[in-house]
Amino acid sequence: MIVLEKNEGQKIDYSTRLTKLTLNDEMTLDLSKYERDFDMHIDICLNQFGMLTMGLSERYVAQIDIPARQYTYQENGTDEEGNPKIEKVPVPFDMNKVTLTLWSMEG
Repeated sequence: MIVLEKNEGQKIDYSTRLTKLTLNDEMTLDLSKYERDFDMHIDICLNQFGMLTMGLSERYVAQIDIPARQYTYQENGTDEEGNPKIEKVPVPFDMNKVTLTLWSMEG
C-alpha cells in the first residue's frame, strides 16, 4: 500500500491484513470488494460525533484510491467452428497498488 501524508499532525491509526484496511480499530474495509473496472475513490471522514464515516462529513481523515481492475486474456478451448475462445480473466487484487492518503486528526 502506498501511504501519503496530506498535511502535518497526528494521523489516524491503521493496519492492513490481506485485502482489509482497518482504521482506528473502528472501521474495517475489504478493499478488494470496492475494486471496479474504473478507478475508485473512497473518502473517510469524522462526523460531528467523532465517529468514522464513509463519504463526506465534518473533517477528512483518509482517502483511499483503488486503481481500475486489470485483466489478462487467456485461451479457453475452441468454439463450435474450431476458433479459439478467449476468456477475460481479472488479475488478482493487489494491495500494493492502493493509495491511502492520511489527513491530520488535529484541529
